[in-house]
Amino acid sequence: MAASGVGALGGAVRLAARRTVLGLGRVIPMTAGAFGAGLIVFAASRQLWLSLLLLVVTGFGFMQQMAASNTILQTIVEDKKRGRVMSFYSMAFQGLAPFGSLIAGATASRIGAPYTLMIGGATCVAGAALFASQLGRIREAIRPIYIQIGVIPEVARGIQAASVLQEPPEE
Repeated sequence: MAASGVGALGGAVRLAARRTVLGLGRVIPMTAGAFGAGLIVFAASRQLWLSLLLLVVTGFGFMQQMAASNTILQTIVEDKKRGRVMSFYSMAFQGLAPFGSLIAGATASRIGAPYTLMIGGATCVAGAALFASQLGRIREAIRPIYIQIGVIPEVARGIQAASVLQEPPEE
């Protein structure tokens, strides 16, 4: 638990040091993939030092992915809808986690904990690959929101300047 916590703390500090949300879309699949790969190798590990190192990696990947997703979501949601959206987000992770734990426990009792962790890790890697393959479409959908709220200031200033230039000059 401590090794995973050290990784999570490192992930939180790294995200806190960021100046902007730009680029977080790439962080999500990379860190979700690192989390999944760390779980797979951890499940196969029989060395304490390696297992501890892998748990640092999984804690880092988990925290980065969760916090990056949360940050992007809260950035793009309108203020008046943020509470509702975050309640769905919380329900998805906290409300469904017991069901996932139940399934993982049942699976582990049948095939063993290492294989269950490997399946979970492989699922994370597959999810990360799927997300990465859709990243271009996600960016297209989010970019106008980033421009509107000023996250991409150069573009927002350019749009404002262009709208000023479209008005005919007064004589």
